Amino acid sequence: MNTLDVVHDFLRRQVKPGAFCIDATAGKGRDTALLCRLAGTEGRVLAFDVQQDAIDQTRALLKAEGLQAEVVLDSHANMAQYAAPESVDCIVFNFGRLPGGDPKIFTTAASSLPAIDAGLALLRPGGVMALAIYYGKGNGYDEKNAILAHLKSLNDRMFTVLACDWLNRKHDPPLPIFIWKE
Repeated sequence: MNTLDVVHDFLRRQVKPGAFCIDATAGKGRDTALLCRLAGTEGRVLAFDVQQDAIDQTRALLKAEGLQAEVVLDSHANMAQYAAPESVDCIVFNFGRLPGGDPKIFTTAASSLPAIDAGLALLRPGGVMALAIYYGKGNGYDEKNAILAHLKSLNDRMFTVLACDWLNRKHDPPLPIFIWKE
């Protein structure tokens, strides 16, 4: 059991056919593909990444699996330009680096916090957000701490935030976090 397993289990329980979902950090496309399968042909999936390599990998995976999504080369901080407020059922983030990608390119609090806020505004009431915070390298601790502090400040009448931790795992395991919009 790892963070990806926990997040994917959460998504399988939350995302229904016909859902509108956003993969805010497409990476290798695994979350995008899962969202496509869960939302089905009646649903809509948008995926974002700032790295062309991630866009290419996501598109290749979707093509190989016969899935459809709108894959956009843009920052997750700009997702509000692609969807109406309170129209999205589920948003997924993986903060950190693209595995096997350029190690100099990674998410930072400067774009991640505005992206989270944009996503929260896009979520419909009853919508959910799943975040996986990969940290431990040069960028990770600052971003992790900023995200956790920011999430603690969310209005508890509008959002429920559950942050999980792996208490007996070594080497900075990624943290799964789940948000429900009231």
